[in-house]
Amino acid sequence: MLSEKKTQDMPAPISHGSSGLRQSGGGIWSAGALLIAAIVVAPILSVIWIAFNPTENIWPHLLATTLPRYLTNTVILAAGVAVISAGAGAGAAWLISMYRFPFSRWLEWLLLLPLAIPAYVGAYALVDFLDYSGPVQGALREAFGWASARDYWFPQVRSRWAAVIVLSAALYPYVYLLSRAAFREQSGGSYEVARALGAGRFGLFWRVGLPLARPAIAAGAAIAMMETVADFGVVDYFGVQTLTTGIFTTWLEAGNAGGAAQIAVVILGIVFLLLAFEKISRRHSRYYQSARQPRPILRTQLKGASAWAATALCLFPFLLGFVLPVSVIAVHALDNPESWFGPGLARALWHTVSVGGTAAIVTVLAGLFMVYGVRMTGRRLPRVVLPFTTVGYAAPGAVLAVGILLPLAAFDHRLADAILALTGYDPGLLLTGSALAIILAYLVRFFAIAQGAADAAFGRVAPSLPMAARSLGRTAGGTLREVYLPLMRGSVGSGLLLVFVDCVKELPATMLLRPFNYETLATRVHEKASLENLGDAAPPALLVIAVGLAATALLARANLNGRH
Repeated sequence: MLSEKKTQDMPAPISHGSSGLRQSGGGIWSAGALLIAAIVVAPILSVIWIAFNPTENIWPHLLATTLPRYLTNTVILAAGVAVISAGAGAGAAWLISMYRFPFSRWLEWLLLLPLAIPAYVGAYALVDFLDYSGPVQGALREAFGWASARDYWFPQVRSRWAAVIVLSAALYPYVYLLSRAAFREQSGGSYEVARALGAGRFGLFWRVGLPLARPAIAAGAAIAMMETVADFGVVDYFGVQTLTTGIFTTWLEAGNAGGAAQIAVVILGIVFLLLAFEKISRRHSRYYQSARQPRPILRTQLKGASAWAATALCLFPFLLGFVLPVSVIAVHALDNPESWFGPGLARALWHTVSVGGTAAIVTVLAGLFMVYGVRMTGRRLPRVVLPFTTVGYAAPGAVLAVGILLPLAAFDHRLADAILALTGYDPGLLLTGSALAIILAYLVRFFAIAQGAADAAFGRVAPSLPMAARSLGRTAGGTLREVYLPLMRGSVGSGLLLVFVDCVKELPATMLLRPFNYETLATRVHEKASLENLGDAAPPALLVIAVGLAATALLARANLNGRH
């Protein structure tokens, strides 16, 4: 999740610290950092290798049949989500930053809440709300006396346009957070000069605010597009065939892992193009503050119709992205109280907490070790490799599943055969037959969050403290344990929570890598909703939302503290 959360968590260039902290034992830390980097990068390299060395090359068949359709739908979805999320996010950020209107102080934080809602939950809620049997069409039939669907026209709910709306409602907070920060960092003097020159409200936005915030808006839109390309739950439920659904179809239904890897490489290509677009969009943008403290922006009080129009504009994305899905899911949960005690829910909750918690702990520890190892070593290779470990965050879960499961399954079979030959006992699949593959996918996918949190935390510790500890005879490990970690508890805890929340919501990697008959809350929600059983899908969906709300509250608190 990049928003201010994601941009804050993505690693900045590592500061190498004082050379006094380095020691001969830094070689151990350097080797450990390189090993962690290899584990994180290996699945991406595995996907590329499998794609270019398939057992059966179906690339010509894909080009002639399904790939153009997958690619077209993916591009249209990504472009539509970018436009709508950029408009909604930047527009809301501008109104919140520049004006005072009814409920503006509440909406400033309420607009963050859709971050807690997985997009696939929003898809289930929208279909239930607008479908033929839903309350909207039911009310229309009752009001106008229509007897059946033949008596009136209603837009097709399970369609590409609906997927764009659902994804935009879930992803606009990324643009909102980045844009709001950009608007607040601007100097109020620029707007005073523009007003003195006769610029109106629209002129202030178009000629001053938008050009200065364009890099932030472009970054948020690029993040929303990457999340759209990675999505599986929404497009699968709406029946929109994209590159991600193509991986599932080619791999699970056609049984061609090489073809799935080839589609995965196309997705990686799109993601890297989006990353390049985001960087290029900011390449020639250079805006500097005065050396003196900039004058803050004084928000203008809106009155009358303008004030309520601003409230309505900010309220709409919040209603669509948070209130609608929570209300629909909550109604189903209340109407079906027995579903809270349904078979498998407790087990899915335990799997989610245990696997997500383990993955979060391992990921954060690996991030701490790697960042500290790079700071300790004087060697160049770990520092060169470090930026590549963030690529997993941009890779969709389905892509990582291809790169993890195929080589891991081959190794697992060889390991089982070796144990059988040596002992006569068949242990089965020790790695892919357990949750280890899921934990590894979570580690690769969300390592950038842990690494970014660790790097930011290390950077806030004064160099004199660890140097004093070393002068008193503490080893590198002792310095980390006794000096750094006590001062970094808040950042480490935040990193743990943020990684855990993303693990709880991750769907495609979990679906592809889970052992047989293994459920998490995310997979249970998807399976029950796919069977049109929202009553049983409601409890796990509410549990996922509750976890997401905890992370959003942490994010809002961090923003509030940063502001004051």
